[in-house]
Amino acid sequence: MLYQAYQFQDDLWAPFREAARHSKAAIEHRVSPTVDTLRHHLAAGFEMISRFQLTHSRPDFGISSVRVGNRDVPVIEEVALNLPFGNLLHFRKDVDTAQPKVLVIAPLSGHFATLLAKTCATLLRDHDVYITDWANARDVPLEAGRFGVDEHVDYIIRFLEEIGPGAHLLAVCQPCVQALAAVAIMSEDKHPATPRSMTLMAGPIDTRESPTAVNKLAMEKSISWFKSNVTARVPGRYKGAGRRVYPGFIQLFSFLAMNIDRHRAQHQKLYDHLVHGEFAEAEKIKTFYDEYFAVLDLTEEFYIETIDRIFQRADLATGNFTYHGRKVDPGKILKTALLTVEGGRDDICALGQTAAAHDLCQSLRPHLKRHHLQANVGHYGTFNGKRWETEIYPVVRNFVLSME
Repeated sequence: MLYQAYQFQDDLWAPFREAARHSKAAIEHRVSPTVDTLRHHLAAGFEMISRFQLTHSRPDFGISSVRVGNRDVPVIEEVALNLPFGNLLHFRKDVDTAQPKVLVIAPLSGHFATLLAKTCATLLRDHDVYITDWANARDVPLEAGRFGVDEHVDYIIRFLEEIGPGAHLLAVCQPCVQALAAVAIMSEDKHPATPRSMTLMAGPIDTRESPTAVNKLAMEKSISWFKSNVTARVPGRYKGAGRRVYPGFIQLFSFLAMNIDRHRAQHQKLYDHLVHGEFAEAEKIKTFYDEYFAVLDLTEEFYIETIDRIFQRADLATGNFTYHGRKVDPGKILKTALLTVEGGRDDICALGQTAAAHDLCQSLRPHLKRHHLQANVGHYGTFNGKRWETEIYPVVRNFVLSME
């Protein structure tokens, strides 16, 4: 009844949000200088109430153009490959010189791939960018079958095949494990679409290294506990009715709880900016939370297998990771260069967890291995924000270019 309870509460709040939107609009159309202060407070309050909701549809990437060299180039989103649990999305642009093809593996952890919109916008300056545009599991019919960790690896391999030989791979956070596994399988098979390089950013390759609060939570409970308490069946109103999922709203509430004081302070700032008419500053906060509060559900099998195989047993790091029953050996990687990126203040994937990939890729020669530690950023800052733009991205760009 977990999902039904959430849906009931959301439906209950819907009329209040709608009323708040109408009330805000009515107040803003009144001209009454004597009550300006009260009017601003009321309008701000109504807007805060109207924003009290989660969305379950993917926001827009919002990338219409990008600066390449000395000109602005239009960017067109195209679906290069459509699959039930996710599309291969291509940001097509018309440039004079061919650029390195990069497949961005977005996290599948409760948010849409648009969480990496700014990451992609930066990469587009110098690269031909593709991204895994994961579907909301509650919208995938039961007939589409299962989607677990092995199927996730299937999708990465299939997407690389679609892009073709000579591509590069960049994985952010949780999918670093599956990305490394996919490259290991393709390398062993001498697959023609094996990427030239892989960049693994803030990912849980070995969660035994410097365990974080997230890692400890995954270890504290049994697999049966997770199945019983945080997975649910999709209600009948959605296309994926009957599918068991890990709801995105649970993941979001967990993230909020980890930094509740910071989120509370940000919403207080938003209210103050609205009251004082500082709309540009307010828009920055609203834009962030519009994305942050857009959530997707994961299939139960993917979530449970991730907890079990990646967080509890660290199968890849211990040499026990299998792919459809086949042992995965990163030691088979001989030509795909490796760059790992970690944030010194990362409280999701701590220091050493991503760098562990270097020990696993033992057959790679030293000149094909690089590690970058950004000492002054947290998890989100490794792929978004000022430090990503000015310090981390140049490392990634030069690494990819050196492997062309």
